[in-house]
Amino acid sequence: MVPDAIDLASIRRVLVIKLRHHGDVLLASPVFQVLKNHAPHLEIDALVYHDTCDMLTLHPAVSQIHAVDRKWRTLGAVAQLRAEWGLRRTLRSRRYDLIVHLTDAPRGAWLARTLGARYAVARKLPGRGRWWAGSFTHLYPHPIATPRHTVELHLDALR
Repeated sequence: MVPDAIDLASIRRVLVIKLRHHGDVLLASPVFQVLKNHAPHLEIDALVYHDTCDMLTLHPAVSQIHAVDRKWRTLGAVAQLRAEWGLRRTLRSRRYDLIVHLTDAPRGAWLARTLGARYAVARKLPGRGRWWAGSFTHLYPHPIATPRHTVELHLDALR
């Protein structure tokens, strides 16, 4: 047990962020099941790209799927901002207690800072600086010397 472990009994709602391609989202699916197995009371939501939603649609541990559409970038600044703001508003209304960010995208850090979650977990990334580190309450190491499967690396976020 790590000294700063999060007590899952005090958590009600979790957002797992995996903004990558189909296979990457599929490899993140065990995170949802492990969380649900350890704390069956949790509502676990996913934030993925729109085109990867199908990878989690029927996952029994996922309560809701929220999506970022890659086409937002082509809409123009005002429409893109409106879409981003709508997503943020929807996510904020869910009142997450925990955010688990499984990628190195800055969007997860931005969401961790703005959604008001009590806890936010992400991988410790060298060279990202204080802004990245300050966005999360818990950072887990990415072992470079001991190569492991991607699923195991994702599960490190829960260990």
